[in-house]
Formats: sequence, C-alpha cells, structure tokens
Amino acid sequence: MTTDEARQRIDTLREQINRLNTNYYVLSQPIVSDYEYDVLMNELIKLEKDYPQFKDENSPTQRIGDDSNKEFEQAEHKYQMLSLGNTYSEGEVADFDNRVRKVVGNNVEYVCELKFDGTSISLTYINGRLTQAVTRGDGIRGDIVTANVRTIKCIPLTLNGQDYPEEFEIRGEIIMPRAVFDELNAEREDIGEAPFANPRNAASGTLKMQNSSQVAKRKLDSYLYYLLGEELPYNSHYENLMKAKEWGFKISENIRKCHNIKEIFEYINYWDKARENLPFDIDGVVIKVNSVEQQQALGFTAKNPRWAIAYKFKAEQVTTRLLSVSFQVGRTGAVTPVANLEPVQLAGTVVKRATLHNADQIKILDLHLNDAVYVEKGGEIIPKIVGVDISRRQFNSQPVEFITECPECGTHLVRFEGEAAHYCPNETGCPPQIKGRIEHFISRKAMNIGFAEATVDLLFTQGLVKDVSNIYQLKKAQLVRLERFAEKSAENLIKSINTSKQVPFQRVLFALGIRYVGETVAKRLAEHFQNIDNLAAASFEELVKAEEIGEIIAQSILKYFQDERNRTIVEKLKDAGLQFAIKENDFQPVSDKLKGLSIIISGVFENHSREELKQMIEQHGGKNVTSISKNTNYLLAGDKIGPSKLENAQKLGVPLLSEEDFIKMIQ
Repeated sequence: MTTDEARQRIDTLREQINRLNTNYYVLSQPIVSDYEYDVLMNELIKLEKDYPQFKDENSPTQRIGDDSNKEFEQAEHKYQMLSLGNTYSEGEVADFDNRVRKVVGNNVEYVCELKFDGTSISLTYINGRLTQAVTRGDGIRGDIVTANVRTIKCIPLTLNGQDYPEEFEIRGEIIMPRAVFDELNAEREDIGEAPFANPRNAASGTLKMQNSSQVAKRKLDSYLYYLLGEELPYNSHYENLMKAKEWGFKISENIRKCHNIKEIFEYINYWDKARENLPFDIDGVVIKVNSVEQQQALGFTAKNPRWAIAYKFKAEQVTTRLLSVSFQVGRTGAVTPVANLEPVQLAGTVVKRATLHNADQIKILDLHLNDAVYVEKGGEIIPKIVGVDISRRQFNSQPVEFITECPECGTHLVRFEGEAAHYCPNETGCPPQIKGRIEHFISRKAMNIGFAEATVDLLFTQGLVKDVSNIYQLKKAQLVRLERFAEKSAENLIKSINTSKQVPFQRVLFALGIRYVGETVAKRLAEHFQNIDNLAAASFEELVKAEEIGEIIAQSILKYFQDERNRTIVEKLKDAGLQFAIKENDFQPVSDKLKGLSIIISGVFENHSREELKQMIEQHGGKNVTSISKNTNYLLAGDKIGPSKLENAQKLGVPLLSEEDFIKMIQ
C-alpha cells in the first residue's frame, strides 16, 4: 500500500466508523454487526500505527463512542467509564492471561461473567439511597437518566442492611428480556412502525425516552457487575459483588471464579451453547482479574482496563453473492431495500433474501451488484448483510443506488428529519399502501375477515375494493364472476364480512390503521372516549389526557381526522353497521380466576377463535403474552401448534392447556 493509498483508506475508515458510531450510540440503530465494526476499527488502528504522520486527535480510534443526547442533562463520571477490549479468539484470551501474569505473577484468580447485550449504566448511592443514574456517554460524561432508571423495578432505590459505604458507584447493564422485546415489536408492527433490530437497541432507545411513565411500561431489567468507591468492603471483585447482592442489587447467578486458562475456556464454551436458553441476550463473556490490588497494579490504557477483556461470540456467518436489490413499500409508505441473494444455508435454513434497512446502510457497506457479501442472523430473526469481501469485487461492478421515486406509483420519495427511512407520500394513490391498509383492516387482530392476501390483490385489481369501506358493498354475484371464487367460497366471504360487523369498537378503531394506534392504544382510546364521534372531535389537549396517549399519537389522530377522505370512509363504515361505540360489557371483567397468570396461545381451536380466547383471558384477569419464557404459566394449545413454541414450552417446563381445560378453568 502506498502512502497516498493509506491516507485514502484511513479517511474512508474514519468516515465509515463515525457514521456507525452515530447510528449505534446516538440513534440506537446499529446497522452492522459488532464483529464487522471491530474489523473496521482494528484495520484503522493498524493503519494509524503504520502511518503515524496521519495521526488525528479527532479520529474515532481516540474515543470510545458517545451515547450522549442533547435532550438530557449531562454529568461527569467520578471514575472514568471505559469500554472493554474485545477478542474473538481463544488465542487472544491466552495472550491476555500471559500479559496479566507477567505483571502480577502466577498467583492470579479470574472472575468470568456473562457479557449482557444491553446499554451501560452507572448508579450512585449516598447513605444507601439512589441519587443519580448516568449513561456511559463518552466515558467521561454521560446523560443523567435517573428518573427513567427509577422505573426499573429490580434496581433498589434504598439498600438493605447498614454495612454499605457512605458513597459508592455500582455499574451494570440495562437490558430488555426477549419476551418483552417480542411484545414490543409486535406492537410496533401493529402500528406500522419498523421493529427494533434487537433487544439491545430497544433497551438503549427506551432508556433515552423523555417520558419516564412510558419507560416503566417497557419492563426493562438490569444486572449489576462492578462496584467502585473509596471504602469497599473487600479487596476482591467477586466478594464485593456478593456483598452488593445482600444490599439488594441484582447480581447474575452465573458468575464463576476461574483459576487458570483451562477453566476460562470451559466457561466460554459452555455459554457459547447455553446462551440460547437464557431469557435475555448475551454476546460474549467478560474475564476480570479478581483482586482489586492486582487490578490497580495492571492499570488502564487510554480506552480500556488492562485487567479485563471481553470474549465475544461470533454470530454464524456465511458468504454469498448479491444478485439485486428490490424496494418494498409498506402500508405506512416506508420504503425498505431488500437484498436478493444466491441461495445459501445459514443457521439451519436456506437464505435467499436479507434486509438492508435503509439508504444509510447501503452507503456504509459500499454495496455493489454481484458483490460477495457476508450474511448473518446472530440474535436476529431476519438475515442481514454485515459486510462485503472487497477482494472479490468484479471489475466495473455498479454501486447500489437508493431509488428516488416510489417503485409502485412513481411519486418522489421524501425523508423526514430525524428518520432513517424514505417514504412515499402518496397515501391514497400508491397501490401497496392502499392494499396494505386493506390487509391490516381485515387481519385477525382487527376485523378478522376471511380474505387471503391474494384475494385483496384480486379485488383491488378488479376495482371492486379501492378502500376498506368498499368491502361492505361487495355482493355475492360480483364475487362468483371472479377467478378463484366458487359459489361456496363467495358465500363464506360474504358471511365473514357480515360477522365482522359485530367486532367491538376497540378493534374497529385499531383496524382503521391510524399511525401509532396499535391494539393497546386503541383499547385505551375506546375506554376513554366511548365512541368515534367523541374521538374525532377531541382536541390535542383532550387526547393527551387519555391513558398512554402521548404527543406523537395525539398528533397522528388529529391528522387522521383532519383528512376528509378518512372521515368519509368512517361515515361509510358507520352506515355499513360497524361498531363505533363501546358496549356495556366490552371492558367488563367477568372474574379474577386467571389473575396473575400469563398465557400464550398457539394453534387452531375447535370452538373459539384465538381472538375470542385472548378476550376471555383478559376478561378473567389473565395476561396474554406473545412469547414463551420461564414466567409463562400456560401454553393454551390447539391443533397445528407451532413446533418451536411446543419445543420451548417443553424445555422451560411450561404446562400445556387444552381448549376444554381452559373453559373449565374460567367457568
């Protein structure tokens, strides 16, 4: 590499890493894997070392990242909050052990801990009371998020006992359990919002919310793992944590003392497999020198402690070729790029497509058509491209360009300030948006009308259904003339449409597809305003008085009812006989026989729909959950139960409940 080439590569890497830092630390929207990020950072570190003439104090190698947010007040850390050095190989762990022994001798004991995949926090306690909670920020200063942290139930506000120091800090990780994450993403998808990429992303975004009452609803969790102060009870890291547990702090049960490198590797290898059974995400293992005295002897570099290292598990990754990029338009108008790949086996499934999220990721990855790309799943359900093998790039390959016009209707795309996505603003004339709203309206959780997606497409293409109100104008004679419709199927569809007229108001409101109005919000609005006319006439001030209704939701509701086309659709649906007011028994609890029980539903049932069963669970005081965890009390199982749900239930010892047994429970 020539000097000019080195300078050019250094500049490119700095620009890439700075953009990645903004996405990760500020926007809580990571778009490449930790491994890919570390590869870029290590390459930059090596180049800056080999070419010191290009040293720059503003290079990302001179900082540890910054999650500061100007909307929060900042505070300086009493003890600098550094990051850990990362490794992905056992050889580098052995090198770490050798470096430690050279300084402190062979009489060394390590503590191995799980590396929680969340967002870092530092808590200050004075006289046994929580006084301040601060994010890592840039390691020197961070955001004060005390009000939000006080909502996390596992973090003590006052301590047990009397033997704690007068003042000390304890650090740890704020996490979002997988079950909570699944519920949150289901709600976001209900309202047409992009789901969070992973629980870490969700935890970080939640901790930076301005409304602490909203933070409380996100059910964050936390594990603490590092005690700092002038008068700590013990001279060892492990014993200090065990004492902190007595004071009321949540300390992981999976901490282990290790006396040699063999025991460390056994711990790493065990958790590389066993992590799948945890109710939360971890991305590696942390190895720390136990003795506080030896930690002080080893000291720190500018960015990392020399007495600790993080071994990070590498997500399963494969290489394949990028054939093309297509662009999908959702019902909210958001345009999502999707990579079309040469089929490849990954984590037990054949992968043909991968998400690219947005234009920023395409730019950061510097994607070209026919590139050899790295694809991984990691902790995510949807595969994603995390890197490109530049050495295999074909001569004259064309870079991937994000489109400027909607691929469906040709409207010029817009990008709103502070958002990563591009949108098609043609809400009433863009076919995927119209069909998406219809599909949402008829979905099981909304009106539960027996359409298939192909039927929606057929009815739209034939001009029979141009908006949701047209559904209630369909006639059997129109349907039987269409391909795929026989006499019986036409009768069944008309019957399903007529049955939907009895769907309660809260589900009708959800079905309208008002942005940010998911199932839960629709229920709160129905309870508060009683009918659609009261809701449509409500002012901004009246809307935000309703439970769980913030400014963004209120503005969205106002915008919806200000549009004459939406008001016309609502009037037509009223005329069709839909329920636009709550009935006396809609929210009436029947009993508390299921109080305190969390129940998940899977399969097809003989006598009730899943929505009816969910309603029964709530009416009898129970709670519907969307994923199985050790806190799930029952799996209400029908025919054709999902195999993964059944396997998880058996693994966690969650009892199965038949439809018949469930009915007996509530009678």
